[in-house]
Amino acid sequence: MRWWSVANFLSNAGTWMQLTVQNLLVLQITGSAAATGLSMSVQAAPALFMSLLGGTAVDRWPLKLTAAVSQALLGAVAFTTAVLVALDQLDMTSLMVLAAVTGVIATVDGPACALLGNDLVPVEDVPSAIGVGALVHNAGRLVGAALAGVTVGFLGTAAAYAANGLSFLFVASVIPFLRAAPGAVRHAAQVRAARGRERGEPGHDLTVRQGLLFFARRPRLVALAAVTGVSSVFGRNYGLTLAVLVTGPLAGGAGSFGTVSTVLAVGGILGAVLGARLRRPSVRLVGTLAAAGGLLQVAAGLSPSLAVLLVLVLPMAVVESVSDTAGTSVLQTDPPAHLRGRVLGVWSSIGTVWGLGGPPALGLLMELAGARGALVTGGLIIAGAIGTGLALRTRRTPTPVPLPTKDGDVTDRAALSTAA
Repeated sequence: MRWWSVANFLSNAGTWMQLTVQNLLVLQITGSAAATGLSMSVQAAPALFMSLLGGTAVDRWPLKLTAAVSQALLGAVAFTTAVLVALDQLDMTSLMVLAAVTGVIATVDGPACALLGNDLVPVEDVPSAIGVGALVHNAGRLVGAALAGVTVGFLGTAAAYAANGLSFLFVASVIPFLRAAPGAVRHAAQVRAARGRERGEPGHDLTVRQGLLFFARRPRLVALAAVTGVSSVFGRNYGLTLAVLVTGPLAGGAGSFGTVSTVLAVGGILGAVLGARLRRPSVRLVGTLAAAGGLLQVAAGLSPSLAVLLVLVLPMAVVESVSDTAGTSVLQTDPPAHLRGRVLGVWSSIGTVWGLGGPPALGLLMELAGARGALVTGGLIIAGAIGTGLALRTRRTPTPVPLPTKDGDVTDRAALSTAA
């Protein structure tokens, strides 16, 4: 797990270095901010249509081999881009093609690497492992964004892509030496599923439809999707909303927003540390944290000064990070092991819809209500929707009815029903 965490830290740093440089490169080639957004959408688009197939492939193929090959392919794409940049042969068409290829490979690589990390610890420690992964992701994001400017300044744009390629190859070289923890259950579950398929037993087929049906029929996963959806559309896009708030009503500049972004990153790291201590995360916890984040967003929208905003931004980021860690733990541990790749594929498709739809929706809200109005309205919608859902769920839960026993003691009817 230590080797895997180090490898992922380097890979995340390389990825964020490349993403930062890629946006600058598109601006350099086209001079258009719209083209920059288009390149990001092209890379994200395959997840919308192919994540289900990618998740099915992860369930069917050997996990370590799948992760190693996908990492090597991502490294090859990064090296190809580096060569084209170095030879001054990279145009917008080839950049879009490479971005699309990266997105296709990521539909397999994402769930493969996530589930591989879970295999390295006993099943009871999976929430902690996911928290460590979130910590590594946030730390890699900070380091990668900082290294991007230094690398381009001293070595050029091609060096950033080459560094990312090396980080992928390092991960691929580490994977063959990883060993599953004795208490990990995925391998044993896959063996049982394989035997079930050989015997023709129902429920062991590896089809896309089976993953979709499981997700749709699992109320806690549907509820998790609803909570995450409303939070993603009406909140979370702080790079957009807080940038407009800081540079507009609060009369700050780029430096002020940089300070806010740093506090957000620090809060994300603190939240990941706290999330790693969760033992039994639940959808109710995710919803409660998301609602609390919505209320903090309302307070942030009403901030009279930058100093007050900075005080609120830290708990906002912490709550969001803990909520994300808890939600990911539920998502990766709730399905049976042989279905987890497909469930992650369904989730990736849903998340892509929110990721593509959230910023335009918030942008329209800011056009109508301003930065403050968008933050306040969005936060109230998040807290109100989740609070209503929790209240309805509580109302539908039967209240335990005490029953007398022969000895005169009291027995819980709900407990009897559960035992039955």
